[in-house]
Amino acid sequence: MEIFNVQFYLLIISIVLMIMCSIYLIRQKERKQLQSIFIANLACTLIISIGVLLQIVCSTVFDVPPFLFENFIYIGTCLFPVFFLLTSLVFVNTKLTKPGRNMLLFIVPIVSLVILWTNNYHHLFYQTYSLDLKEVTFGLYFPIHTVYSYLCILVAIFILIIYSIKNSGFFSKQSLLICIGAAISLSMNILSTLGVFNTSVYTTPISFSVAVLFIALAIFKFDFLKVTPIALQKIVDRISDSYVVISEKNIITDFNQTFLSTFGGKPTDVRNKDLFALIEKHSELNIDLKVLKEALEKAKKVKETVIIEKHFSKINKYFHIEINRIETKGNFLGVLILFKDVTQHNIDMQTIKNNQEVLVEQERLASLGQMIGGIAHNLKTPIMSIAGAAEGLTDLIKEYDSSIGDKDVTEQDHHDIAKDMLTWVDKVKDYTAYMSDVITAVKGQAVTLSEEQSVDFTIEELVKRINILMKHELKNALVTLNSNIGIYEKTELKGNINSLVQVVNNMISNAIQSYNGKPDQKIDMNIYKEKSNVIIEIEDYGSGLPKKVQDKLFKEMITTKGKNGTGLGLFMSYSNIRAHFNGNITFKTEQGKGTTFYISLPLE
Repeated sequence: MEIFNVQFYLLIISIVLMIMCSIYLIRQKERKQLQSIFIANLACTLIISIGVLLQIVCSTVFDVPPFLFENFIYIGTCLFPVFFLLTSLVFVNTKLTKPGRNMLLFIVPIVSLVILWTNNYHHLFYQTYSLDLKEVTFGLYFPIHTVYSYLCILVAIFILIIYSIKNSGFFSKQSLLICIGAAISLSMNILSTLGVFNTSVYTTPISFSVAVLFIALAIFKFDFLKVTPIALQKIVDRISDSYVVISEKNIITDFNQTFLSTFGGKPTDVRNKDLFALIEKHSELNIDLKVLKEALEKAKKVKETVIIEKHFSKINKYFHIEINRIETKGNFLGVLILFKDVTQHNIDMQTIKNNQEVLVEQERLASLGQMIGGIAHNLKTPIMSIAGAAEGLTDLIKEYDSSIGDKDVTEQDHHDIAKDMLTWVDKVKDYTAYMSDVITAVKGQAVTLSEEQSVDFTIEELVKRINILMKHELKNALVTLNSNIGIYEKTELKGNINSLVQVVNNMISNAIQSYNGKPDQKIDMNIYKEKSNVIIEIEDYGSGLPKKVQDKLFKEMITTKGKNGTGLGLFMSYSNIRAHFNGNITFKTEQGKGTTFYISLPLE
């Protein structure tokens, strides 16, 4: 038998290639289950190939019985189909979760090896053996071994092809390589077994080697570590958010093109690099490693999303970073870090905030204008009265001065003049006290527009301030405010009294406007206790609220006043009551019959 032929050299080349592939996979720092199981495939193929090579050389040159090597060769021949099937299962499921059940697949290969190694006693595997396949006579057990082996290989190839086509498309490189590798191996071995054409002992090892190498290229897609289907990679490269996948040991295993475009760099600068080493190298990103490490460790242990907000000053972008554990059937696979670009969202939110501040300022100015009008009216009457009192006192002083030395002026006359003077003085005191109350109320409302304060105040004080500040607006609108206090007036509440006065006054103003200028109307303000809450009820009998306004009343800035309103009144009122009193505002309304607002304030 001629040794050094083309098939001999092809076998040597295939052995060298498989050894190189095995060394590359073994030297990987972090080997996934797919790489490990594929190394087993390569080991089986190497056992077959090296065994056949030694069998031919030793039997031909040194006259060693070839069947001795058959015992070694069939270790790879029997185990390869099972390892190949397991490779397809790992490729589809990422990780095998029930090793005990998978071990059952090795029962037939082990039985085959035992029968082969004891063949001289029963000849169930081979009746006669020869390097010339034409002279080989198979035993009764050999068909069982052959059918089981081919069945495992066929199922494995079917799984690989179907899964590859499903994820990458029929004409993808991945699918085509698997199909070519499967076709070469199966066609040569099946045709050889059926005796369609003459083959040699080289046929099986060479065909297995070619198939394994083709499928290795398909699975690892020329990168030997990347398992992402081609079609899926094209999709993720086009999404607007960046992502990076890291292993349990924080090695970057995958990312998309958006990540590279956003942060810069080449694939070789990122892939298989330690995440923290890469971050330390790019210190300009200003990432807090401690915070990131804590977030990653937390994400590895829980199923909930861990979120970090980060501004990268180098690229002037804001990111909403979501860190998620990746697992399948309870097995940890890695961590997905998703970078959601929220730069435009932050800009929009800042614009909204700025616009809201403008609207709030407009509302404050409107409130100040309303207060100034109230001040002018509330102070005008007492000032005029004080001026009148001054005139009265002046007349009495002149009268008293002229009476000095007048014998006709009796002692009683002096007492009468003094009494009239005291009357005017008492009136001045009343007027100044009223002015003091007005100034206190207005000062409090001015302060609440710029700062917050929490104090104890009574129901009596609250009502007094409301009456003072609303007197002018009510009088101009020809509307009467009926205050009905059904609670002890000295009952104390704690909070920002000025804010509460502003809320109630705003509701009374809205009630006045609900009459659309119709005179001689009334508004009822009822204050009473309900369980552990003080209820301030403002009821009008006006036009009521439209349905579209009712649904949005406390949820957004909405107004029924057109260009004369900002919509901040009730929106801010609700916010103030919730913030300053931990209270609530509700309402009921009916078209054409009026509206009632209920301010609920908890008693401590």
